[in-house]
Amino acid sequence: MPPRSRSAAAGLAIAAAGLVLSACALLAPLPKPRDVAERLEAFPTRGLPLEGRVTVYWSERQVPFIEAESDGDAAFALGLVHAHLRLGQMATARMLARGRLSEMIGPLGIDIDRGLRTLSYGRAAAEIERGMDEAALDWVRRFVDGINHYQDGAAELPHDFRVLGLEREPWTVGDVLAIGRLAGTDVNWLVWADLLKLRARDDWPELWARLVKRGKTSFASFDGGARTAAMQRLLGGTSKSGSNSVAVSGRRSATGGALIANDPHLGIVIPNLWLIAGVKSPSYHAVGLMGPGLPVFAIGRNPHIAWGGTNMRAASSDLYDVGDLPRSEIAERRERIGVRWWFDSEAVVHETGWGPIVTDTPLLADLDLPPLALKWTGHGASDEIGAMLAVSRARSFPEFRAAFDRFAVPGQNMLFADTGGNIGQVMAVRLPARSGAPADIFLDRETHDAAWGAMRSGADLPFGLNPERGFLVSANNRPAETDVPVSFFFSPDDRVRRLTALVEREATVDVAALKALQRDVYMASSAKLRDLFVARLDALEMTAAADAAGAEAIGRLRNWDGQYRRDSLGAVAFEQFRTGFVSRFYALLYGEEHGKSFASMRRGTTLLEEDIAAADEETLREALAAGLRVAAEGLNSFAGWGDMHRLGLAHPLSRIPLIGGRYRFAEAGVGGSSETVMKTAHNTTAERHGVTYGSNARHISDMSDPDANWFVLLGGQDGWFNSSTMMDQWALWRSGDYVRVPLTPSEVRATFPHALALEN
Repeated sequence: MPPRSRSAAAGLAIAAAGLVLSACALLAPLPKPRDVAERLEAFPTRGLPLEGRVTVYWSERQVPFIEAESDGDAAFALGLVHAHLRLGQMATARMLARGRLSEMIGPLGIDIDRGLRTLSYGRAAAEIERGMDEAALDWVRRFVDGINHYQDGAAELPHDFRVLGLEREPWTVGDVLAIGRLAGTDVNWLVWADLLKLRARDDWPELWARLVKRGKTSFASFDGGARTAAMQRLLGGTSKSGSNSVAVSGRRSATGGALIANDPHLGIVIPNLWLIAGVKSPSYHAVGLMGPGLPVFAIGRNPHIAWGGTNMRAASSDLYDVGDLPRSEIAERRERIGVRWWFDSEAVVHETGWGPIVTDTPLLADLDLPPLALKWTGHGASDEIGAMLAVSRARSFPEFRAAFDRFAVPGQNMLFADTGGNIGQVMAVRLPARSGAPADIFLDRETHDAAWGAMRSGADLPFGLNPERGFLVSANNRPAETDVPVSFFFSPDDRVRRLTALVEREATVDVAALKALQRDVYMASSAKLRDLFVARLDALEMTAAADAAGAEAIGRLRNWDGQYRRDSLGAVAFEQFRTGFVSRFYALLYGEEHGKSFASMRRGTTLLEEDIAAADEETLREALAAGLRVAAEGLNSFAGWGDMHRLGLAHPLSRIPLIGGRYRFAEAGVGGSSETVMKTAHNTTAERHGVTYGSNARHISDMSDPDANWFVLLGGQDGWFNSSTMMDQWALWRSGDYVRVPLTPSEVRATFPHALALEN
């Protein structure tokens, strides 16, 4: 046999052996059921590198509160806690952030890894580490020490390790920083992925101008002066791309203390993308929500202030045409991609002075585009961990605002409340000093230096403090008027306007009102669009001509109140009608291929009202008939919106063929929609569908009482399969209940029944 043939045969034999071994791994039994006491038996308590006394108190829902005599010990214990609860999830996130998906899932991940290596989430990690102040860096190092100590000594690794072929690979500060950058993914990339498909159209300049005009117009929070789809699921699910936040001043609250309510929007997955924790050390005393593998409280409170935020969808990236760039100005980097069950592959990344060339990746290979380089603030050094540690220590609004001068990605609208009844809002971001809206989705390089040579930080941008109306709301909308563009694609105004209306109607706001607000399911834009549909059906005499089924469908539309309640038939009729209408309408306007792309884009449908107004009668009549046909045919398909609109909790392993079913843990009908306050986002469809993204956690704090803090996760605290706290908050989330997490150590000791004393 020739050498090459022998080599190929050997490779196939190795791959076959790997598949056999992987089958054993994939069929590995789930861990046996364990309650909190049994789970805590795995938590290390002796032989630990500690300076002083440390106690970790645990609630019955496995919420930890760490008391430590030194900051370093607190950070170390926090690393132990994160690893105990979420080591499998953290290890997977690290692989994703490093572009090593193929090492877990095999050849199917190669193209995605090539894209991730190009995006290079760890690109600035070394520079960030060098620039961190010593106290913050020590905190991160000790946190990493805690993760490694837990991982090295664990008698049993999480089930994920065996199934995904993960090893006990040592953690580094760079790993934590890379995961932080992954969480800071620019959500505008997901918008671009849709729009780039349409750029070849003759009417693209007009379409782009309309999208930008609509996208950058938004209700202000305060007066301050296939592979691509897989990539979108990965990045959209992990990045902080949505959320609601409300702060109410002491003079508007029922208790006299300021109130704050936050519900972040992320991918719907088990384990949850947040965990709840508390810590008390010389410098830190806080409770809140943390991202697994990140040693900071993104949302929470200390004895003096509380904080939360929403993604401002900041214009933190640009695409530049580098098609005429000389080869001498393009550097090439080659990286090996390890592939499970198969031969290793290679990623070739081309770097320019304007960023990596992203059009080299297989994810964009099918599009007719010139070479495009990505300029992203996340590829430069900034210090989000140091910023959030400073927030956790802050005692006043000036300290809170100053903390964000080092914060860049993802740009956040950060809300503030304190024990004095004050509320405020700041812009945590770094922005290029652009002169206006871009003329196209990608730019000429001549515009680069002027925009990116003078970055703006939060210290340069407007802020709000104690507005006259006594409250602040944020929902991915425009934060304030600024002298530089903040975003070109703000979220629609449904949520921010609804939040404003709900708070304004209360003479005084209490915690119960905020809990109800977080579960609100009214969507004004849908009600408005429904009115437009019905009016056009009536005006074109299509209502009078409808058969019995059509008349019933129109009746359900007409009588619907705009609430996406679980039992609503009107919501079903509207979504069925809209799906049929939009699909046909944009096929008529843009052709079948581009029409399908445009109809599937939520961003594109923001132009629907304008397009209907401009459409000729023949086009409108045909599209209305299509919508009515779909709604009429679906009259008896569903018992209510919840029968059609399903929220399921599943682990990413649920996507494995044949055995994925055992990683699906719950499913139920749920209220809400893509832009309701209780966000349960979904694709436009007339069929039964799943929620892909939305409100995956909730938080409320009353600043008049340090122990009046409520949290709930969609799922539970623990990432360990068959743990009693893996899914124990599912019912609470559905019913609108919460878990109280006190701040004072005395109340923690009184209410958290499990205490683990950690020793050297």
